Amino acid sequence: MLKTYREEMRIQTCHCDLTGQWRPSAILEAMQETAGVHSELLGVGRNALIQKGVVWVLTRLEVVMDRYPKIAETISIETFPMPVRRWFFPRYFIFRDASGAEIGRAGSLWVLLDIHTRKMTKPDLIQSLMPDNSDLLAPLGLPAAVSEVSGTLETALHLPVYTDLDVNGHVNNTKYMDWCCNALGIDTMRESCLSRFDVNYDVEIRPGQEIRTELRRLGEEFSFSGFEGDTRHFDVGGTLAPRK
Repeated sequence: MLKTYREEMRIQTCHCDLTGQWRPSAILEAMQETAGVHSELLGVGRNALIQKGVVWVLTRLEVVMDRYPKIAETISIETFPMPVRRWFFPRYFIFRDASGAEIGRAGSLWVLLDIHTRKMTKPDLIQSLMPDNSDLLAPLGLPAAVSEVSGTLETALHLPVYTDLDVNGHVNNTKYMDWCCNALGIDTMRESCLSRFDVNYDVEIRPGQEIRTELRRLGEEFSFSGFEGDTRHFDVGGTLAPRK
């Protein structure tokens, strides 16, 4: 059984922001695609799960970057799942530069979602197909709940658009980072990068739902949340650091 999976990628302009460095949402896209390939190889990819009436859904993630690679750099992404924790499937990622030096790492928690009821499904359905990686060392702890910072509050309204949606019919997990970086603003993102960011996905957002976003900043810390009425849909938190 393929315990880990690794692939190389060349950072292209479409993966970068206005500074020419890897965009946070593009990091999540790469994680999503790499996890998808590994899942297919394990027999638990989207095509296999759809036949069982379920899909993978991301619930939490944490990304820590020591350095953001730039256009034309070649990096590698290694990913592997860890033992199931109740209903949750942990999966980790390690990013390395061309020399093999580690430049970042990430942790994520996934669940199985019934495509008909839109509710979580017990892991028993595929647990036997997952590799026993209890001998591997996770590069981070389990992703935690995002803490709301105190500080200046900025609110806005966001209605999902065509490019926000994915094949599951809801706002893709990567798009929340775009929403967050847009809220932080061009000047902030030109001068600063996210040395760490966390995302909690509480309730999916589907077409037609108007979301109220709340951005709070306190020094270099920030939190960004989305609500429909009193229902909390997501939280993003992180730390800003000067660009290198």
